[in-house]
Amino acid sequence: MRAHVNIFYCIIVVLVLGTSLFTGGCAQIGLPTGGNKDTIAPKLVRANPAFGSKNVNSNKITLEFDEYIDVADLSQNLIISPLQNKNPSITANPRTITLRFRDTLLPNTTYTINFGDAVRDINEANIVKGLSFTFSTGNVLDSSSISGKVILAESGEYDSTLVVMLYKNAVDTTVTKKKPNYIAKVKGDGSFEFKNLPAINFKIYALKDGDGGKTYNSGAEIFAFNNEDVSAENNETVTLYAYAEKKEVLNNVTPTTTRPKLDKKLRASTNLSNRQDLLEPLEINFNNPLKTIDSSKIYITDTLYKKITGVKYLMDSTAKKIWLDVKWKAEIPLVLIIDTSAVRDSVGNKIAKNDTIRFTTKRVEDYGKLTLRFNDLDLSKNPVLQFLNGETVKYSYPITGKEWNNNMFTPGEYGIRILYDTDKNGKWTPGNYVKKLQPEKAVTLSQKLSVRADWENEREINL
Repeated sequence: MRAHVNIFYCIIVVLVLGTSLFTGGCAQIGLPTGGNKDTIAPKLVRANPAFGSKNVNSNKITLEFDEYIDVADLSQNLIISPLQNKNPSITANPRTITLRFRDTLLPNTTYTINFGDAVRDINEANIVKGLSFTFSTGNVLDSSSISGKVILAESGEYDSTLVVMLYKNAVDTTVTKKKPNYIAKVKGDGSFEFKNLPAINFKIYALKDGDGGKTYNSGAEIFAFNNEDVSAENNETVTLYAYAEKKEVLNNVTPTTTRPKLDKKLRASTNLSNRQDLLEPLEINFNNPLKTIDSSKIYITDTLYKKITGVKYLMDSTAKKIWLDVKWKAEIPLVLIIDTSAVRDSVGNKIAKNDTIRFTTKRVEDYGKLTLRFNDLDLSKNPVLQFLNGETVKYSYPITGKEWNNNMFTPGEYGIRILYDTDKNGKWTPGNYVKKLQPEKAVTLSQKLSVRADWENEREINL
């Protein structure tokens, strides 16, 4: 009988205390396994003060749930509006969250505490979606809003790591010096929303806040601005186009002042694989940087060793690559000759012997014919058609009509982007906040383009 009493007592303790590990007489008694998996998120059953309360003067907020909870990644999830100078203290008991403000609450102000995805049940991690709590220190609960989207101007895509910032009573330089009054996260579809705002005008910005300072202090940060103030009173919707004015420079990288170690022998290699691409230059690579080049001793001939004319020579910034740009003819056997005295590296080494490489240019049939027809394309915006290899622009062509053709296009899988080239320089131009210049805008199509060799590839594109 005593054993039965002990087992019954352990079950009661498990149900009340919510744990399955004890010492003493019931060390081997645990919760039963099996049953349906819990898929229901915890529910908020009580709050003190109550949701939407007015004239609140307490710095303590308590939220009670219907089951045991866990609070995770608060630094990534919790947003309090207006923004706090000091982070509040937060404690979580089995069913309760207690938040204590460490900043003095402003008078006649509506506060919103947004927990993001931080609150979840303790067993199955079911997230309480959209958990937010609103109250006012005055006798009015603000109800105005601002919403919209943030679009990456260069690609037309979205970045959910961006935040949107609102400033009241601000000048243009405030965003570079002070933290915002309100902040909201950008969702996966680029959207954002501010609720419970006062009915006033704001300056609005978006930022990829790499250093956590919540100020725009580097041209390498992704940033967006609106040329005009936005009105919360009118529940305004706005689209922001984000850009980075300059490329990011890696921190803590000390430039080397020592000379790179050179190989003892100078060697050359090419990008030739029996057939030369008709649309690309011939590339010669060297293992050491070159100091002197005699282009007359690097040349292309026919099989009778008659030199091909009209060759343009280009070198990259590392002095380790030379390109021979030629108007290639299809299916022609050719010879590349690199004389032993054509190049020398920085210590005077030259290649060991003359290099003679035979190759043939590709056939016209190795390429595809491509026709693209555009619907709803605004030609007045100087559109440029860009073909992408991953995130890299592989080919770029201005569009002058509703149909674009190319009878020799390299086969492969491509992304397609339309850039509206406002300044007509043939490439994307970022914005400039000081000059109040918005970035050029682009649209990346969701579908990929597959180009097949010796095939008439056609696509209708709806923008």
